[in-house]
Amino acid sequence: MAAKTLARGMGTFYKDCEHPASRWAKCPHFYKVRYRGPGGNQVEESGFLDQDKAIARLTSVYNAKKAAPANQAKSERIEKYGQMRFREYTTEWKAGQRHLAAASLSHLNSLLQHHIFPALATRRMSTFDHKVVDGFIRTMERNGVGLAAQSNAYDKLKSILLDAHRLGLFDDNPLLGVKPPQYDPKRAVIPSPAQLQALRGAGDDVFRLVVELMSGCGLRNGEAAAVNVNNIVADDVYRVTEQVNQTTKKYDRLKHRKLGEYRDVPLPQRTKNAIEWYAEKHGTTDGYLLRHPQDSGRPFQPYLLQNQWQRLKRRGELDIPEGMVIYSLRHFFASNCLRHNIPITDVAEWMGHNNIDITFKIYRHLMPGSIGTAAKLLDSGLAA
Repeated sequence: MAAKTLARGMGTFYKDCEHPASRWAKCPHFYKVRYRGPGGNQVEESGFLDQDKAIARLTSVYNAKKAAPANQAKSERIEKYGQMRFREYTTEWKAGQRHLAAASLSHLNSLLQHHIFPALATRRMSTFDHKVVDGFIRTMERNGVGLAAQSNAYDKLKSILLDAHRLGLFDDNPLLGVKPPQYDPKRAVIPSPAQLQALRGAGDDVFRLVVELMSGCGLRNGEAAAVNVNNIVADDVYRVTEQVNQTTKKYDRLKHRKLGEYRDVPLPQRTKNAIEWYAEKHGTTDGYLLRHPQDSGRPFQPYLLQNQWQRLKRRGELDIPEGMVIYSLRHFFASNCLRHNIPITDVAEWMGHNNIDITFKIYRHLMPGSIGTAAKLLDSGLAA
């Protein structure tokens, strides 16, 4: 069967008979047309007496598509995505999350497989509303899912449904009126100056260097593992450019940053001295101070710090209160900044938080200001 195609997007016309196209004008059979409908599905029509009528029909359909109002595109999206199962839609959505680092992608997959898909995988996208979302949260509560996991699972579901809402799949936001899981992190357990001093004298040289980096510059565990002497860009500035990814075990981009992005943090003299002391004593490899103890060609692994921390705790020689972890050294950096009246906006930037709300949630109680203090300062200014 031969067919003749018009301009791109207009469709084709043909005759479903044994005659070649050169004989169609004299052939008694009706013309047929084929084109794409609003949802992208193929449509066929027949019964056209001559070629002009077939072309006129295709032209009419094409012009109607071009002149269709904006909600025509919306109806096409609803037709395409509304009947999709949640798992299928999520697969498409996840393909667009190219900004996620390996560890973040692994965390997302874990939440989907263990919490979200078991409850929602086969549900059609068009059927989501606030009752469905609320039911999902209640299901997690009944199953005894921890508040942190509930909060993380809800956040991921929220991202996916908001993406669908932007496509126009729902008339009303399916999250409107839903009370999200209430997760409040415990207050950070922060070492006292005396406890920090004791930690500086514990462990091996690697451990001591990490203590200085995390408490002095606010580095994360993986960022401290990737410390590089070439990143001292000024006497008082260290440039954080990468981390050792705990999932891939390789050097990787920073958390919440694109490849090649960095952040500059204050470099206290004490911390700078520690970096230079370690480099002079142990040398470097391409500027890196820490390497894997069994293979100098591999990055140092953050879990080795955790192993040493556990050994120090088991010895019972240090004052390590319940809840204090290696990460608490980074909390010391934040508290040290805030107690010296450094703006929390600067602290959030130096710590690499992608949202200042995180900084407020964890450290707000450390800020030296209070409403009473503010009232006295304001009164003083008014009286001037």
